[in-house]
Amino acid sequence: MFQERRDRRKANDAFDHGDGVTRYRMRQKAVAIGDDYWIDNDAGDHVYKIDGKVLRARRTFHMEDPQGHRVATVQSRPMRIKDSMAIDDAEGHRVAVVKKAVISPIRDRWTIKQEDGDDLSVEGNVLDHEYTIERDGYKIAEVSKKWFRVRDTYGVDIGPDADHATVLAAAVAIDSMAHPGD
Repeated sequence: MFQERRDRRKANDAFDHGDGVTRYRMRQKAVAIGDDYWIDNDAGDHVYKIDGKVLRARRTFHMEDPQGHRVATVQSRPMRIKDSMAIDDAEGHRVAVVKKAVISPIRDRWTIKQEDGDDLSVEGNVLDHEYTIERDGYKIAEVSKKWFRVRDTYGVDIGPDADHATVLAAAVAIDSMAHPGD
């Protein structure tokens, strides 16, 4: 039990020191319908383009690589009790579903149910872009504004053992659901 706690603390501390962590830069409230924007790495290179689709019955965002090849699609799931968005891969296969908790008295809580892999939990202040994504108590990603001085920008730090495209697509989904009118 103590060894497991020590291992978890060591893994989570990697985010504080940047060990094996990749940092991406995203724009706050940038996922308004019809808005296109880039996700950049910490070197400032474009890594993914988010293409918001307009005039659709469902909120839809295509995530593309710099050459324009689709990596993922994030799409709302209407007629659900809980607000949710599905993440599909380039071939249209379901990768994950992002859902908001129905009742969350203290903090924002979300889940990312992966088709192949453990479910992820999201906790923190989603509205202010200050939250973590964890798998079994181990932090795999952290979303924060603390590294950026530009008003409409926030960072997504992702650890080495996470699928970066899925985590970034989940951040797009969470941002879209948390800021639906933006």
